[in-house]
Amino acid sequence: MKKIAVIAFLLAVFTAAGRAQESRQDISLSGMGLIEPFIASSTDVQVHSNAGYGALLSYRFMLTPSSALEVNYGITYQNTLRYIVSNTNNYNVLTRSQEISAAYVRSFNYRKLNPFVEAGPGAMIMLPIRNSGTTSLDVKQTTGIGGVYGAGVAYEISPSFDIRAEYRGFVTKVPTFGYSPLATNKWFNISEPVVGVAYHF
Repeated sequence: MKKIAVIAFLLAVFTAAGRAQESRQDISLSGMGLIEPFIASSTDVQVHSNAGYGALLSYRFMLTPSSALEVNYGITYQNTLRYIVSNTNNYNVLTRSQEISAAYVRSFNYRKLNPFVEAGPGAMIMLPIRNSGTTSLDVKQTTGIGGVYGAGVAYEISPSFDIRAEYRGFVTKVPTFGYSPLATNKWFNISEPVVGVAYHF
């Protein structure tokens, strides 16, 4: 009976060790840019913006050696969206943006160089910053539902680390911040260049 217990214990240990070796998870931290395009709409509202900068935290779980599921959280420090209504009224909204998204990732393995593509759903949360950079007190937090897509490359620098560079796009409706004069009835594609480091475990 003791021998059976010892054998069962050893099998459990070897199984756990084998699963640990097969672990295909990674976490990455990246610097991110947020570049929103110029928008001219049928409602006589134009939207300009400057670039925002922040960070992106991502977690991947490998389903196979070439496919994975990924979840992301990104935040930018601040950037300004400038709304021009009927060529006369200007509204500046200084905002902090947060992205929460998930994606399916398909990788193509070429030794240490691993290109990949990804796509999935996401939400962009834009929070107005109440200071002199925001010219209307009527604006409030808004959440845009949309999708993320991207393509990039990972370069393996060791079995545990790689460097990643990627272009990501986030498609969502142009925010109104809950203030009807800013409505454009348009969608825009936010560009998000990303560079960072991933740790595999």
